[in-house]
Amino acid sequence: MANNGPFDIVVLGAGSGGYACALRAAELGRSVALIERDESLGGTCLNRGCIPTKALLHAAEVADQSREAAKFGVKATFEGIDVAGVNAYKDKVVTTTVKGLTGLIKTRGIEIVHGTGRLTGPTTVEVDTAGGARTIEAGHIVLGTGSAPKSLPGLEIDGERVISSDHALRLEHVPGSVVVLGGGVIGVEFASVWRSFGAEVTIVEALPHLLPLEEESSSKRLERAFRKRGIKFELGTRFESAKTTQGGISVTLEGGKTIDAELLLVAVGRGPVSDGIGLAEAGVETERGFVKVDEYCRTSVPTISAVGDLVQTPQLAHVGFAEGILVAERLSGLTPPPIDYDGVPRITYSDPEVASVGITSAVARERGYEIKEVTYDLAGNPKSKILGTQGEVKVIAAVDGPVLGLHMVGARVGELIAEGQLIYNWEALPGEVAQLIHPHPTQSEAVGEAHLALAGKPLHVHG
Repeated sequence: MANNGPFDIVVLGAGSGGYACALRAAELGRSVALIERDESLGGTCLNRGCIPTKALLHAAEVADQSREAAKFGVKATFEGIDVAGVNAYKDKVVTTTVKGLTGLIKTRGIEIVHGTGRLTGPTTVEVDTAGGARTIEAGHIVLGTGSAPKSLPGLEIDGERVISSDHALRLEHVPGSVVVLGGGVIGVEFASVWRSFGAEVTIVEALPHLLPLEEESSSKRLERAFRKRGIKFELGTRFESAKTTQGGISVTLEGGKTIDAELLLVAVGRGPVSDGIGLAEAGVETERGFVKVDEYCRTSVPTISAVGDLVQTPQLAHVGFAEGILVAERLSGLTPPPIDYDGVPRITYSDPEVASVGITSAVARERGYEIKEVTYDLAGNPKSKILGTQGEVKVIAAVDGPVLGLHMVGARVGELIAEGQLIYNWEALPGEVAQLIHPHPTQSEAVGEAHLALAGKPLHVHG
């Protein structure tokens, strides 16, 4: 017989924030119900975001390596992309990960409720399940309903010629040509995949650079690499309109320029899934669709918290994950510190990768810091030469103070940023990091070299 509570905690949404909250709360002895409208747990990240896109990016890397094998002395030929095979590989990664997560949640004694839930009060959620409506009571409710792809006014995503990232993950062919609207993380990653698969790609970005939230030098490095790969882009240019044609889609930009392509991917960001979940009825305050929370993820209603893409914090799975843990610990009587969102690592898994943690030089100056910075070119790093990658590690520090930001471009630099977040979050001084011994030959030596230079004792100077 279904248990309708009262539970200590009911979590609405089983994405990164929701399931992390449920797992940690159960570990701390709370009784937990986890409500999810999709058949699969894991939310956008696991089913339609981080995991499947990174599987595609790995397939793209394999395609590029097979094309370029000769320069490493390996005889190989690239015969093309088997899209059905790529999708089968991607889907297997997703399904096995979902299965593992589901098993873990069940072993913790968490009740999984499949259905669409909405608040009916400060401590009740009504769930429309296959077996009918259920009203579940809770001491506390945690909202983690996530986000969905956005579009621009007047631009309808039809799933055929004008697609979102959700549709892009389900394509059964490699498009001949694509216009990517939006040069943020999602647009850049799909552009990278499709170019590796053989498509002609043009990115349209209204701001002056790709990845406009990153350090400007990182954006410029990426743009240089994309030009070399044959990825085109229109920067500082606004989208005006799009119309379907016999062969695909015709995109008109501000100023009258038109670009014809087979598909238009709309990658202008994601909006919170907040409509229809009973926020107003329960008295939960919102702003532009996002649920308003304080630094501890508390909403305007004492018995309701919110995490993940539903709130206005960085839309990253690991942010939602951390927020879920914070809420579970707070509700269990612990005193977790608020999250320093500047200290969250950020990675774009394109070719080359872009990774950062901390703040940019522009933000540092806006905050009144006197700064010093060093850029170490990966041309001086033997492991990067072995990999055949170009890029840089840039470190920004306060004068006579700690490291404020690390910004990296190059193959596999996403793996280096874990050290970067320790350096930033532990407020390390450049001289302290310079004393650490990095293994040779690795790309991590570039991090060490940059800090040696900041500490006034550069061993290798390039450029």
